[in-house]
Amino acid sequence: MSAKYSKTTADFLSWDQNLNLIRKLFNDKKFEISLFVAVGSFWGLRASDILKLKWVDILGKNDFVLIEKKTGKRREIKINPQLKQHIKECYDSIRPESDGQPIFLSQKNTTYSIQRLNAIFKNIKTKYNLNVTNFSTHSMRKTFGRQVFNKAGTNAEMALVKLSQLFNHSSVIVTRRYLGITRDELLQTYDALTF
Repeated sequence: MSAKYSKTTADFLSWDQNLNLIRKLFNDKKFEISLFVAVGSFWGLRASDILKLKWVDILGKNDFVLIEKKTGKRREIKINPQLKQHIKECYDSIRPESDGQPIFLSQKNTTYSIQRLNAIFKNIKTKYNLNVTNFSTHSMRKTFGRQVFNKAGTNAEMALVKLSQLFNHSSVIVTRRYLGITRDELLQTYDALTF
């Protein structure tokens, strides 16, 4: 947790490190946290939107719609098959009392707070020896953005446009700065072209 009125910035995980973390958390029976990391990094949602999800919203679904808490905007989410399988495996392992209950319940049977999750993330960073400086719940949103950008290859500018819309940023410049994309990374796009 940061000091009051101080600014912190979250860093992203490499995609391989992210997938390994999801698997390790699941294998260590940290099912809720494994699912939180998976959902955050596959959908790019803010923690406040993830925490309001109920099993009935996503279990067995191919897509769903939510209204973002911060922006009040409608967001359509598609659930890819691998994540759909992970959701089912976590559900079967957690065995919730009801599909209508929130997904991310603590041992006290209350929805996690963002502050508590950030404390858990701090411990995860150490326990799993993550190669990241500032690791928090917001790191999952940035991991999603960086993976979309990295997979775009020569379409990096189009990826930024799409991410700008998904993140509801005011401009592509804001998205680029948000993801920490450097000028050199953008210029590398031209190196992908051959004569």
